[in-house]
Amino acid sequence: MRRFLPLLFLALAACGAVPIATTPTGSAPMTSAEQRAERATRQFIDVATTVEPVVEDECRRSTRGLNCDFLIVVDDRPATEANAFQTLDDYGRPILAFNLAMIASVQNPDELAFVMSHESAHHILGHLARVEEDAAVGAIIFSGLAAMSGADDAAVRTAEEFGASVGARTFSKEYELQADQLGTILAIKAGYDPLKGAAFFTRIPDPGDRFLGSHPPNAARIEIVRRTAETYRATN
Repeated sequence: MRRFLPLLFLALAACGAVPIATTPTGSAPMTSAEQRAERATRQFIDVATTVEPVVEDECRRSTRGLNCDFLIVVDDRPATEANAFQTLDDYGRPILAFNLAMIASVQNPDELAFVMSHESAHHILGHLARVEEDAAVGAIIFSGLAAMSGADDAAVRTAEEFGASVGARTFSKEYELQADQLGTILAIKAGYDPLKGAAFFTRIPDPGDRFLGSHPPNAARIEIVRRTAETYRATN
């Protein structure tokens, strides 16, 4: 079960600036760790309040019947690996989740804005539903073939689970590049530089071009950001 801290203060953004607590007069100065945490907090709030209305506008403009009321949350479970993902709550509301390692790892607002735009693009493009459909197809094919070969019930169930995993990964790299492309445009619309944002890929492990890998090579992702940004700026 994932534990999230919803950014409730984002709901107050339309009413004015969100105050950030400062060190009371006469108290001990903040440590360097506390200063880094304060900067990360300010940056996250600034980027979230800027990107959220942009991605919601794009979602409403380009989709029909899709819930475009994004909720941005912080996954506060301790983790060393930076991670961000898009999911849905029980009512179909899109959630953009960022763990603490991700928030701490970005080096500038452009990186955070690009990641946020990328995850938003997954929802706008309907990738979560498409992955579920791909997984269902894989499960049917693998379990069906296993049953035809005379496998017992346990083997058929194992084949079904494996098929779902294969199906879910079949087009995952394509979906990631699509989200990078739309995410680039969303980041520009929000006033950020996606090329600076894509520098994040230079600091994470490169998955390479593995068969049925979940993500494309980092170089391919940086290239599609570059080409998309150039094309968008030249035509807008």
